[in-house]
Amino acid sequence: MLSVEHLAVSYGPAPVLFDIGFSVGAGEVVTLIGRNGMGKTTTILALMGLLPIRSGTAVFDGLSLVGLPAFRIAQAGLGLVPEGRQVFPTLTAEENLIATSSARFGTPRWTLDRVYGFFPLLAERRTRMANELSGGEQQMLAIGRALMTNPRLLILDEATEGLAPKIRVEIWQCMARLKQEGQAILIVDKHLDALLRFADRHVVIEKGHVVWTGSSDALAADQSVRRRYLQL
Repeated sequence: MLSVEHLAVSYGPAPVLFDIGFSVGAGEVVTLIGRNGMGKTTTILALMGLLPIRSGTAVFDGLSLVGLPAFRIAQAGLGLVPEGRQVFPTLTAEENLIATSSARFGTPRWTLDRVYGFFPLLAERRTRMANELSGGEQQMLAIGRALMTNPRLLILDEATEGLAPKIRVEIWQCMARLKQEGQAILIVDKHLDALLRFADRHVVIEKGHVVWTGSSDALAADQSVRRRYLQL
């Protein structure tokens, strides 16, 4: 579904990513993991058209993402849950969900009722302004907003960061349901134990390079990789 090869990205004249390569298959859950500042979020922003790709390829279901504007990438089927939630603060919860539905093509797989079925608390808060919601409620809203684009690949950047343990469990349960339904997911997160249970494969990034890839079983067994690149 998604194939990335030799991806290089710069912030202005400063190179940040040098050689990123990985793939995500249909219905697969893949993680990008590594220490802070190693290039995980930069990779996601480049794939979503929010940072220019200097060289390399990124192809989604036969469509090159290089040079495409962000709205076209969203229409192609990539849905982003950004770091820090970034909900629209002056819109209600329901207006946030409706706002992104215009990005989708074809028969809607996600509706307001279906999102509210995943997150009943959002149904209760549907008329509240987004900036009045708690952090956990805003995170649910950010996920629901991405789902309303009908993504074939859902990308989550630190979706459980800074949440209360109870809310974090709810988010992981939601993602497990999505995986059971065959949703392809690319995820960045710091909670390795949860990722080992949830994901199919892992891509370790160090200083803008992919330094290791493998299954959850392989990563759980490889203590040297965890100590060297993940500080575990």
